[in-house]
Amino acid sequence: MAKDPGKLDKVILEARQKADKRALGYREQALKLYPWVCGRCARSFDHKSLQLLEVHHKNNNHDDNPADGSNWELLCTYCHENEHSKLKDSAGRTDGGKTETHATFNPFADLKDRLKNKT
Repeated sequence: MAKDPGKLDKVILEARQKADKRALGYREQALKLYPWVCGRCARSFDHKSLQLLEVHHKNNNHDDNPADGSNWELLCTYCHENEHSKLKDSAGRTDGGKTETHATFNPFADLKDRLKNKT
């Protein structure tokens, strides 16, 4: 059975084109720009564990992908999930995500009156 060399060339060309298209993705760009270290916990990654390193968009806009990578940071999957869960937790708050509460009791509210009564 004779093999068609043109078909093989077509398959190789198509595979290379798909690889080039994937390389244009922001994850691949970020992996080329930044060291393979989580930006939060500083865990380092190698080729075997690279699937656990994810790109986080700093401004949370996944359509904002500048070529210089200024909107990206590499986070491990655990830190990335934690970052997004913080956003989800603060999304329903009306206080802008602030967790501290303000005191409602003022022990010195009537101090002036008390001092007047002592004289």
